[in-house]
Amino acid sequence: MDETAEAFAPAPVHWKVVIDAVDPHAQADFWAAALGYAVEDNSALVRRLLDGGALPAEATVDFHGRPAFRDLIAVRHPDDPYDEYSGTGLGRRLLFQRVPEPKSGKNRLHLDLHPGADRREAEVERLGALGARVLREVREPAGQWVVMADPEGNEFCVH
Repeated sequence: MDETAEAFAPAPVHWKVVIDAVDPHAQADFWAAALGYAVEDNSALVRRLLDGGALPAEATVDFHGRPAFRDLIAVRHPDDPYDEYSGTGLGRRLLFQRVPEPKSGKNRLHLDLHPGADRREAEVERLGALGARVLREVREPAGQWVVMADPEGNEFCVH
């Protein structure tokens, strides 16, 4: 790469995956347990917004004994940094946002979980106990995996 191209190279962009959900809090609990992630605790921010009149009470819910936003909640990798003021993760995150309609079609994007071939069967059982269901098992020359659906029907694969 020449010096001109390097001077105009963009900085890496922070991102998160946003998933539509009828019940974002139930989805957050499922995916936090599935991935070993932490559900973000935005309660201090929610309290400040409520106390300052910037957030109406009907825009909140009680979630595990603390106030949370009614229509969105995220899970984050437990080792990643987060903003102590807001509770918002600054690394790997899944954000679940409330939508009025259920899922209606095949995902165009999905997560692949990689516990390892020696742990695949046990992981599929564990995820089933959390509320996921097996859609199909795939055995191809390129590999094997299990296609599953989370409690709201979003597909994901266990390799």
